[in-house]
Amino acid sequence: MDPKLLEILVCPVCKGPLVYHKEARELICKADRLAFPIRDGIPVMLEEEARRLQETEEVA
Repeated sequence: MDPKLLEILVCPVCKGPLVYHKEARELICKADRLAFPIRDGIPVMLEEEARRLQETEEVA
């Protein structure tokens, strides 16, 4: 994930910052507990495509 791109991307729901989770290839919004997938190097920033994090999942 390009660090410059990560600097400008925000959560489409709350406009908060995102954390890159390299192993899962996801961008995580801690506030909304959503994980946005990265497919073929492109972040999919649609709420409908996001995975809701489980209560037991630690948010890095």
